[in-house]
Amino acid sequence: MLWNAVNQQVPVGKTEMSYVSFGHGEKVLAVLPGLSDGLTTVKGKALLLAPPYKRFLDRYTIYMFSRKNEMPQGYSIRDMAEDQAIALRTLGISKLSVMGVSEGGMIAQYLAINHADLVEKLVIAVSAPRANANVQECVGRWIDYAKQGDHQRLMIDTAERSYSDKYLKKYRTMYPLLGKLGTPRSYNRFLVNAHAILCFDASNELGKISCPTLIVGGAEDRIVGVGASYELNQSIANSELHVYDGLGHAAYEEADDFYDRVFQFLDLTS
Repeated sequence: MLWNAVNQQVPVGKTEMSYVSFGHGEKVLAVLPGLSDGLTTVKGKALLLAPPYKRFLDRYTIYMFSRKNEMPQGYSIRDMAEDQAIALRTLGISKLSVMGVSEGGMIAQYLAINHADLVEKLVIAVSAPRANANVQECVGRWIDYAKQGDHQRLMIDTAERSYSDKYLKKYRTMYPLLGKLGTPRSYNRFLVNAHAILCFDASNELGKISCPTLIVGGAEDRIVGVGASYELNQSIANSELHVYDGLGHAAYEEADDFYDRVFQFLDLTS
């Protein structure tokens, strides 16, 4: 299989933004990950991240971006979207589809709002139009764990709130290892991302999104709540909604047909 996998960085202001790319199609799909990017970036992971997109490779070149390497305090979701637009234009990308997951979906909303000339199709997965009560409570707790340096509780709470019970039954035996593996040297990057989420509210601007939009939610989402997906669908005129019964915030990982659904939307929607 021809992955054409690339690990690279693009300059953004006085710093850089790490990205990976794979595929060799003429169309472009940019993927924006969630809050986990605050703990570990995409740097050097092109071959690891490519497999779910194997159906896309002939038609699309996929770019997966991290946030920029140096993020100041008070860096907002809107700021992230502006820097993402700079990165895309620097790479010579003038028209693309965007898929944002969780926090990445928040960034994607502002990209479509403020850079309609760039975004021709949009996928918003397990995200929200604003930091609702669910988001405030959940992300606030994670901020406390990060400030305490309690990596184990941060990872366990994230897993318990993201995955279905069926999925977790296979992995709960690994919880004792979570505090020992993957602990970052610093939580500064995570905290900047998390505080940006708490201040996010694009709900009054969603009417500006005019491109075809697919919204994907999980009926059991314990992080943003399933109501957030319905709110997005009601506020974005040219949108369609799919909610996975029995799945939560990790529906994009657990649903066998998630990537097929995204591919069909991007490839068939005019």
